[in-house]
Amino acid sequence: MEYFNLAKSTYMYWQQRLDRPNTDEQVEKKILETRKDNPNYGYRRITATLRQQGLLINKKKVQRLVQKLKLQVTSFSRKTRKYSSYKGQ
Repeated sequence: MEYFNLAKSTYMYWQQRLDRPNTDEQVEKKILETRKDNPNYGYRRITATLRQQGLLINKKKVQRLVQKLKLQVTSFSRKTRKYSSYKGQ
């Protein structure tokens, strides 16, 4: 059997954290509703939608929550092209 050396303070810290209620539950519900209506919305558009609804929220927080809920959009990708100095004839 393996034993892990974990400081008692760390253990107690995480034990207290696990008992806390989720403070972002309302925001998560609104994000899920927005994504259900608009499946191609990324975190920037979701942030704008939430702000239009009157929620004052930081884009970084929205991005973290979108990643946590595994809702990141993968349909958009940057197109790269090799450089060509050809100007015709």
